[in-house]
Amino acid sequence: MDRLDAVDTALWFAEDTSTPRNVGGLAIFQPPEGGFDHERLVRLIRNRIAHVPRYRQRIREVPWGLSRPVWVDDANFDVAYHVRRSALPNPGTRAQLDELVARLMARPLDRSRPLWEMYLIEGLEDGCFAVVTKSHQVLVDGTAAIDIAQVMLDSSSEIPDDTPDAWTPRPEPSDPELIGSALSSVLTRPTVAWDVVNSGVRDVGAAAETIATWARDTSMGVVRTLASLIRTPMDSPLNTRIGAQRRFATTELSLDALREVHGTSVGTVNDVVLTVVTGALRDWLMNRGRVLDSAATLRALVPVSIQSDNPSRRDPNVAGQVGAFLIDLPVGEADPIVRLHQIAFHMRDLRNTERFVAAEALAGIAGFGPPTLHALGARVGSTLSNRTYNVAVTNVPGPQRPLYAAGSEMVAAYPFSPLVQGQALGIGLTSYRGSMFVGLTADRDALADVSVIIDGLAQALEELKDAASKETGLRVIPGRADAG
Repeated sequence: MDRLDAVDTALWFAEDTSTPRNVGGLAIFQPPEGGFDHERLVRLIRNRIAHVPRYRQRIREVPWGLSRPVWVDDANFDVAYHVRRSALPNPGTRAQLDELVARLMARPLDRSRPLWEMYLIEGLEDGCFAVVTKSHQVLVDGTAAIDIAQVMLDSSSEIPDDTPDAWTPRPEPSDPELIGSALSSVLTRPTVAWDVVNSGVRDVGAAAETIATWARDTSMGVVRTLASLIRTPMDSPLNTRIGAQRRFATTELSLDALREVHGTSVGTVNDVVLTVVTGALRDWLMNRGRVLDSAATLRALVPVSIQSDNPSRRDPNVAGQVGAFLIDLPVGEADPIVRLHQIAFHMRDLRNTERFVAAEALAGIAGFGPPTLHALGARVGSTLSNRTYNVAVTNVPGPQRPLYAAGSEMVAAYPFSPLVQGQALGIGLTSYRGSMFVGLTADRDALADVSVIIDGLAQALEELKDAASKETGLRVIPGRADAG
C-alpha cells in the first residue's frame, strides 16, 4: 500500500482549523476570442488529471492508528466537484480579488475527498478572469506529485486535442486489510507514526525532529541539515499566535529594475530581491514603532531555486536545484547598499558550504516549475519548529515566455504561502514575463497593516536603485532572475 511518508504524516495530523496546510496561488488570464467559461476549465482539468494521479486519491487513516495513513483511489471522484466557479461583485477590483482569495484559501479542505480545489473567478474589472488553485501540502511531495497548476498550462495558445484517460479506481482496502498491512509494516520497519498520532503533536517541527533519526528520505534530510543551523531568532511581531482567517496582498515589481541593480561582485538578483524584502520589513517594523539598533535582524527561511554555473554539472532533465537557507536579514541597517553587501556575503557563504538543504532530488520531477517549487518551499518550512525563524521568503524563477490555459494567456501569477502556528507572514515571489509577482499571506488579526509591507517593497526597490546608481568603484556583474 502507498503510505504517507513521515513528514506528510506529521503534516496531516498537525493540521487544525487555524493552520490549514493549503498551498497554491492566484493566476490571472486574458481570455481568448470567444471567451472562457467554467465548462472549458472543467474539460481542461478532466483531460489533464491523469498527469497528477494523486489528485484522484484521498487519504484513509488506518484503524486505531496502527500505522501511517494510506492513499486510496476515490471511487466517487468528480472533477466538477473540485473545479468551482465564483464571481466578484462590481467593480471587480484587485483588492476585492485578494480578499476573496484570502477567504477561499483559509477554508480547510474536505479531508474525506481528494485534497484540492480550483476556482474560476469571473467579473474582474479589466475583462480578465482568475484561477485560484488550492492543494493540501501532502499532495505535492516533490517525488510522486506536482502541483495541478503546473499541468494546466501550455507554452502555446493552440488548444491541444487532449483526450481524458479511461480511469478505473482501484478497490479500496478493507479495515482488516489495512490492519494486516500495518502490523506487517510495524514488524519489518518500525516508525514513530504511532507516537505522532497518539500524542496529538501540534508542532510539526517537533514531530519532524523526532522522526529525523529514522527517516531516510530527502525531506527528512532537509530537517536534519537545518537543525544544525537553529539559533534563537529575534523576537518580532511576526511571531505570534495566529487564528483561522487570512489576508492576501499582491503586488508586482519590475524584473528589469531588479536586474538593473544587479548586485555587486558578490551579489545576484536573488540577493537583490532579499534586500528589497529586508527594506520593506524594516519600514514595516519602524512604522509599528519598533526601535531597531544597527545589529537588528530577522531570521528568514529562504527556499530558493539554484542552477549550477558549471555547464558540465547541469542535468538537462532537471530544471533547477532546490536549496533552503536560514539567513539573518539586516533590518537594523539603514544603508541599502550595506544591506545588499551583508546579504550577498551571507548567501555566498551558505552556498559555498554544505550548510544548505540537500534537496536536489526534488527538482528531478517532470514538468518542474514555480507552482511545485512554492509548494516544496512551504513543505520545508512546515517541517521546522516555528521557533527557528521569523518569516519564510520563497523566490521562484518562472518562465519569461507566455503560458496559456486552454488558449487563455496567463498575465500574472501570485503564490500563496500557508502559515504555521506562530508565523504570521509568508512571502512568495515568482518571476514571469518581465515581472516579479509577489504574494503576501498574513494572519488577518496579527497583520492588519500588511499593505505597509506591500508599499514598502516598491519603496525599498527605488531606494536601492538610487543608492546603487550613486555607488562608484563597484564591479557590477550580470544578474539573472533565477540566479541563486
